[in-house]
Amino acid sequence: MKKSEKTFEEKMAELEELILKLESGSVPLEEMVSLHERGMALYDSCAKELETFEKRLKASGKDQ
Repeated sequence: MKKSEKTFEEKMAELEELILKLESGSVPLEEMVSLHERGMALYDSCAKELETFEKRLKASGKDQ
């Protein structure tokens, strides 16, 4: 992982913040679209990371 890349936990925290902002209903439409796009990118990144972790766990279990 590159130093500038966020950890899984940091991405999840940012995603939670975005969700709270979107749910508040006080965000202008243009910003809402930007937050949604960022949120989807974070979600996709986290989902891929979880899939990789799951594969690693399954692979390590087969070695035993």
